[in-house]
Amino acid sequence: MHHVVIGAGPAGVTACDTLRQLDQGAQITLIGDEPEPPYSRMAIPYYLTDKIEEDGTYLRKDANHYEQRRVDVRRARVTAVNATWHRLALADGTTMDYDRLLIASGSSPVLPPVPGIESEGVLPCWTLADGREIARWAQPGSRVVLLGAGFIGCIILEALAERGVELTVVEPMDRMVPRMMNPSAGGLIKRWCETKGVRVLTGLKAASIEPGTPLGVTLDNGQTLSADLVIRATGVRPNVDFLQGSDVEVDQGVLVSECLQTSADDVFAAGDVCQGKDISTGRFHVQAIQPTAVEHGRVAAHNMVSTCLLPHSGNLNMNVLDTLGLISSSFGLWQGVEGGDSAELLDEERFRYLNVQFKDDRVVGATSLGLTDHVGVIRGLIEGKVRLGSWKQRLMHDPTRLMEAYLASAQRAA
Repeated sequence: MHHVVIGAGPAGVTACDTLRQLDQGAQITLIGDEPEPPYSRMAIPYYLTDKIEEDGTYLRKDANHYEQRRVDVRRARVTAVNATWHRLALADGTTMDYDRLLIASGSSPVLPPVPGIESEGVLPCWTLADGREIARWAQPGSRVVLLGAGFIGCIILEALAERGVELTVVEPMDRMVPRMMNPSAGGLIKRWCETKGVRVLTGLKAASIEPGTPLGVTLDNGQTLSADLVIRATGVRPNVDFLQGSDVEVDQGVLVSECLQTSADDVFAAGDVCQGKDISTGRFHVQAIQPTAVEHGRVAAHNMVSTCLLPHSGNLNMNVLDTLGLISSSFGLWQGVEGGDSAELLDEERFRYLNVQFKDDRVVGATSLGLTDHVGVIRGLIEGKVRLGSWKQRLMHDPTRLMEAYLASAQRAA
């Protein structure tokens, strides 16, 4: 049996480890198109702040990890999949046959349609190669413009601020982290950043970038910012182009069953490229977060060895973010549901915020800022679909009593 995994990120590496545990005699090939050993993109900001060296980003710290597990790590790029013949076409003109295939090809930064966006000194922060370039350009006192204040943008923001640059953030939405924070929480994060010396411009986007030294970033209100470095964090999209013409069906990402099997025989998908199940809604969509990728990789590997013996129950849509020391998080259906209730607590002076969303007497989503004690409890309440009974009304008056509510509900259930 030859298992081939496309993509050397968390989903792919976890799948290879699991495949070896389950199938000692199989041939396993891991295909990645970057020169470094498999690494975590989420660790690049720590590399930028000198908290770790490059090898600190590696997903497996033992240099012999893959060799010891007899995983053949190939540096190649897959250009096409022929699911009928169980064959891959590679960019170097060669082919590779497989018995079972896992598509864990991840995602890539979106290139916005801004004139000058490909000028020298305009970079994404997605690969280790990008990280090296940013470290070279982002010196203390240099002027840096960060396009995008989403989840990835805010991770990069902290690293840039720690490098001592003169930082301006440009976000087209009316608040920071708009896909995980409501206006109240997103507005507090903006004000927090401004107290730390970061200039934040919301409701604006880059209209053009004039190349040169310095770069000139013209916004859609006519204002121009001078920059030594521009970093674009304007979203990502799943890597699915190489699947054109295959039998693998694609929507937002690769469509899968509850066993993470695609529409093609013996082909599975996992991670950022996979349109997997959301435990909150039961629907399938892309969840581009590392915990989901790891779980996908484990489940897919089980089903590659023993087809569909381990259905995937779904992952919770969850984000936790540290922005210059301010911890924020969102869980599940944080925007609420039709006909649902919500409880809210706001302390603007102390940068504290908590919003809990209910459907009937269950917690279905939450947003928190500056509060960390409730993170595990919120996740447990949502994933466990815990019935709160009379505790719902108490939480409506004081949402900070989540721990009491969880313990009381668990005791009642027991």
